[in-house]
Amino acid sequence: MDLAAEPAADDKTRIRPAATVILLRDGASGPQVLMGMRGAAAAFMPSKFVFPGGAVDAVDADVPLAALPAPDCLRRLGQDAPGASALAAAAIRELWEETGLPLGLPGRWEAPQGWRGFAARGLVPDGSALRFVFRAITPPGRPRRFDARFFLADAARLAGDPEDFSAACDELSHLQWLPLEQARRLDLPFITEVVLAEVSALLANGEGSAGVPFFDNSGPVPTFRRLV
Repeated sequence: MDLAAEPAADDKTRIRPAATVILLRDGASGPQVLMGMRGAAAAFMPSKFVFPGGAVDAVDADVPLAALPAPDCLRRLGQDAPGASALAAAAIRELWEETGLPLGLPGRWEAPQGWRGFAARGLVPDGSALRFVFRAITPPGRPRRFDARFFLADAARLAGDPEDFSAACDELSHLQWLPLEQARRLDLPFITEVVLAEVSALLANGEGSAGVPFFDNSGPVPTFRRLV
């Protein structure tokens, strides 16, 4: 589901859980990230370059994962609803819908609506391919608000060609692999700039012990803390 999908009128200011995938691969001159551009008419972040992602669907909580994220990711994700498994499933579904790229392992299952194209490839979503690296809540006053968890994933874990976007829907245009520094020069939302800087630091220095950055705009005063 698109982050800008039209909710009911009384839901427009509700903070909705969401998941985003920062997909990386090795390029000739260093790491590359997959980016796409939102439509000019989108209610949320129009004409901006973003990572694939969107709101958690109700069915995501019931989707079986072939494997779970690492224990430290589960602990950090499990501090709030909707839960680690649903967030991981939503991240994989959004990546599939918006890019046509599947993060999955071979297997058969009875897939609900929204997952049938993924399951038809003989794949079960692979949560172990995801690393939780960032969380941010959209500030008040925006047309849509999300509590977004950002996951890092290696394109080597894809069950397919990382250049094959033929199964993608039309939510993102100009899908392309870009060197990290080039991606940071695009027309980006502020939080995407921050996440790209964090990813660059992680790749250069490793994770460390400080935890996952969390930009919390749920209350009257913005706060920053780390999930440990």
